[in-house]
Amino acid sequence: MTYDGMIAESIRINGHNGDQIDGYLARPLGAGPFPGVVLIHHMPGWDEATKEMARKFAYHGYVCISPNLHYRVGPGSIDDVVARVRTEGGNPDAQIVGDVAGSITYLESLPYYSGKVGTIGFCSGGRQVVIVASKLKFDAAVDCWGGRVVMNPPDINERMPVAPIDMTNDLSAPLLGIFGLDDMSPSPEEVDQHEAVLKAAGKTHEFHRYEGAGHSFFAVDRPSYRSEQATDAWRKVFAWYDKHLS
Repeated sequence: MTYDGMIAESIRINGHNGDQIDGYLARPLGAGPFPGVVLIHHMPGWDEATKEMARKFAYHGYVCISPNLHYRVGPGSIDDVVARVRTEGGNPDAQIVGDVAGSITYLESLPYYSGKVGTIGFCSGGRQVVIVASKLKFDAAVDCWGGRVVMNPPDINERMPVAPIDMTNDLSAPLLGIFGLDDMSPSPEEVDQHEAVLKAAGKTHEFHRYEGAGHSFFAVDRPSYRSEQATDAWRKVFAWYDKHLS
């Protein structure tokens, strides 16, 4: 029998402007080297589902780090913290980039890290994946139903000063997109618009659209969960990372 084990634990990382924030690290046991994944949580927060996904990546042979992007708005219950983040209009894009950069720096300090790194994000985290993959160096990126990649002029503000779609020329990583056709944020039309811009820019990408699925269809604890579509999409995520991070 082959021994199978992992370590999963809370850590502290230096985020944007050197702020110390919480993170969650999950990795396989052993010397590695293991590719890295920076997991960007959804707007509902740095929650149980996020940490379960981090452990899923560890099971599949990745060292996964998930920064708590809502950390500065705490302390308090997850629901209270998320409510405050929403009231403030979301976390600033520049802050997200700084926290993700700090996560990469933490990975680079680990002796079992291979030097290849991907990122994945869900909901608001999917939008943020497109941003960080345009501002930082990644080897692969996965956007799971990120809304507001396409933004209307009234949505542009000090916290979100540039629409992610307008960063396409700077996109550093091959981009996988996972979307539900019943989702309205992003809508199928917005997904098509994003893909058209990626094609025009010659960016390596692969978009998958699932019938019968809406927003958050990976979420096993929500009515939005769609087991057949989620199972197929997870296979595509790991195939993408296997291709680009091995």
